[in-house]
Amino acid sequence: MKHLTFYFDPVSPYAALAFDRLPEALVGCSYTVEYRPVLFAALLHAIGQKGPAEIESKRQWTFRQVAWLAHQLNIPLDTPAQHPFNPLPLLRLAWACGTQPLGTPNRLVVEKILHHVWRSAGADAVNPERLAALTQDLAPARDPGSEVIKEQLRQATEQALKAGVFGVPTIAVDGRLFWGLDALPMLAAYLKGDPWFASGAWEAAGAKRAGVVRRH
Repeated sequence: MKHLTFYFDPVSPYAALAFDRLPEALVGCSYTVEYRPVLFAALLHAIGQKGPAEIESKRQWTFRQVAWLAHQLNIPLDTPAQHPFNPLPLLRLAWACGTQPLGTPNRLVVEKILHHVWRSAGADAVNPERLAALTQDLAPARDPGSEVIKEQLRQATEQALKAGVFGVPTIAVDGRLFWGLDALPMLAAYLKGDPWFASGAWEAAGAKRAGVVRRH
């Protein structure tokens, strides 16, 4: 049985779709999943990139593609009233609900948080009244606003960066990173023992090559 680490931030519609798609995509595979909330904005800052929603033409394409993918996969998806939004309250709430051996939230908690954002008829994801209702529903064992929880989120994000995570969703297994909704078939192939992964092709494809370096 393989252990998967699912890195996510509720601000990402791709993370929401990948979360819902995961069980079906991995039918026939033997695995467990650890869900790790991380701050996507911090990942972007660390690698010097803007988020897709911060570039207008890219934002338009992102949400058109997301709408199409949701339609194609028959997964309900509603864009929240404000996007991008500050996901920190939701990320901290997720960690505060952690019940797994590593203190991470279980699938039900993650599902409720993602559906709060992406299945709420376009409501504001961080509206104080809605956040209060979600917190009451989840009944976290710890205080989401405590310094302990804030530090746990910071450490999780730093650990993700050290592991090579640069975006969400990313699923890690055996030191390999599978990024994005469209990587789920590739992940399933790996879990089912596709010989490509043991052939050296994975390493060869990712080898560093000479190239032009852009000057800023």
